[in-house]
Amino acid sequence: MVAAFMASDPTYDGVFYTAVKTTRIFCRPGCPARKPLPENVTFYPTVRQALFAGYRPCKRCTPLETPGKPPEWVARLIERLDAAPGVRLRAADLRAAGIDPGRARRWFKNHYGMTFSAFGRARRLSVALATIREGRTVDDAVFESGYLSHSGFREAFTRTFGATPGKGEQVDNVSLAWIESPLGPLIAGADDRGICLLEFTDRRMLEAQLQTLSRRLRRTLVPGEHHYLEALHSELAEYFAGTRKTFEVPLNAPGSPFQERVWKALLGVPYGELRSYEQIAIAIGSPKAVRAVGTANGMNRIAIVIPCHRVIGKDGSPTGYGGGIWRKQRLLALERGEKGILL
Repeated sequence: MVAAFMASDPTYDGVFYTAVKTTRIFCRPGCPARKPLPENVTFYPTVRQALFAGYRPCKRCTPLETPGKPPEWVARLIERLDAAPGVRLRAADLRAAGIDPGRARRWFKNHYGMTFSAFGRARRLSVALATIREGRTVDDAVFESGYLSHSGFREAFTRTFGATPGKGEQVDNVSLAWIESPLGPLIAGADDRGICLLEFTDRRMLEAQLQTLSRRLRRTLVPGEHHYLEALHSELAEYFAGTRKTFEVPLNAPGSPFQERVWKALLGVPYGELRSYEQIAIAIGSPKAVRAVGTANGMNRIAIVIPCHRVIGKDGSPTGYGGGIWRKQRLLALERGEKGILL
């Protein structure tokens, strides 16, 4: 992949996408732009993963364009998002523009592997966080994310994180960081009590989870650094390498009394073992609350560390998982000791 990118080989276009860490932009392999140092390059198999990792599409090689020109209505939608990345386009907005929401959903799902709603969410997240998470100035974030004014940027940022971008150091907040993993990028959050968030960035409920977390902790969520995030990053790397079976970083996972009982039971499921929802219900002393256990399992905000992926259906099926069934299957395969499962 490095050789293909450095040679601007267009025969690999669509096979993978190249992301440049220093510019936070992703390209097609055949992009003619000046090449970065190889150590500043990472690769993604899909547009979806590059966007949710916080990278913006290159304006020169236009990786969002599918083979051939996209339909005119699709081009208009993408241009509209590029012009105002922080604006959420709802079904009513699409209808007002003469576009059927169902048609938009199907087209983006077929061509980018995600619905139009998820595509818009990816663009908002990548724009809102990509610059700030690098510790750069608010001015950088405003103009590099495509906003025309500070007020527009501040409004979108405040709506998402509950605090203005310039007050990240003055407020009592939860620090957010991006963590790359073999199964896709994760967004992690920590305060002085411990880790309180770990979610895959393409999870459909991510924005709702962020809002719930802020409300539960009564704190704002602001991109930044924290020693617990550093510890989590290290422990996750060891976990994915197969050298760590238990996590030691402290957790701060507030929920309803029932949810906290379920999450505590999940922490008691050993590495490599499985439990059914019924077994978890029995373990917490509520044998008839199987459905409620499933709901609490799905509301877990600290993926992997609180191992909700180890809970399966009574018939042995993997059932639902917020990060996607395919991730659940690979996590379980990793814990069974299967080699190369994350490649």
